[in-house]
Amino acid sequence: MSNYQLSHLDELEAEAIYVLREVFSQFQNPALLFSGGKDSITVAHLAKKAFYPAKIPFTFLHVDTGHNFPETIKFRDDLIEDLGVRLAVGSVQDAIDDGRVMEETGANASRNKLQITALLDTIEDENFDVAIGGGRRDEEKARAKERFFSHRDEFGQWDPKHQRPELWNLFNGKYNPGEHFRAFPISNWTEFDVWQYIMRENIEIPSLYLAHERDVIWRDNTWLPMSEHIVLRDGEKVEKKKIRFRTLGDITITGGIESDADTIEKVVDEVSAMRQTERGNRSDDKRSETSMEDRKKEGYF
Repeated sequence: MSNYQLSHLDELEAEAIYVLREVFSQFQNPALLFSGGKDSITVAHLAKKAFYPAKIPFTFLHVDTGHNFPETIKFRDDLIEDLGVRLAVGSVQDAIDDGRVMEETGANASRNKLQITALLDTIEDENFDVAIGGGRRDEEKARAKERFFSHRDEFGQWDPKHQRPELWNLFNGKYNPGEHFRAFPISNWTEFDVWQYIMRENIEIPSLYLAHERDVIWRDNTWLPMSEHIVLRDGEKVEKKKIRFRTLGDITITGGIESDADTIEKVVDEVSAMRQTERGNRSDDKRSETSMEDRKKEGYF
């Protein structure tokens, strides 16, 4: 008998494809949360594989804060056109204009938390019963509590104490009217796994993930990209540094690292030696020890 074994990437891929097909079989109107970051791009690639040669049977859902990297928005639009899928956009700016949320003010103002209202409004307007995300358990301790199928109540809120068991990867997608689910196919992946998979599959990613020269300022122990949304504080100065981003969020909160990794191969080598999670450079996660979990309980990704 031949000794047939899957590589760890093949096992992770098979698991994620299984989860995506379970989502399709158990829910009526799924959406794929797409931010233009490496994780959502990886999930989109997996969905393409899962349903090939048919088109991806999910609407893509992006929550637009109005403070996105321009490169991310262009990448999103190009990929949507290439895949031939429908895109639904929830706008934070519209929520502000409609009085649904109030924009933060002050030195550390961010639109990150305001995404919750825009996301939940879009889920309700579009009648999505599940939103597929690229969250991974290794990113942050609150995300480590997530199941593959994450139940949300009629207010879109998450209670880590009331999640359903998933013994033997049997998923329970039943819900009451008004409730919905989040699904996380790459929960068991690490940042290193994602980059190895991107390299193996030759997946296109935004240039922001590769080292490049950019105008930045040093704030909160990270290099923040200079933009029209940044107001300089006393003592801050704009510098030009060769940096790359490990994770992509709002341009106002996403910190970069100094790096010479300007190819995928170099990024893989760099990530293999890192010990800090990529969200360590996200200023929205530094507000408190439980900032991510607090946002998730209110309906965050």
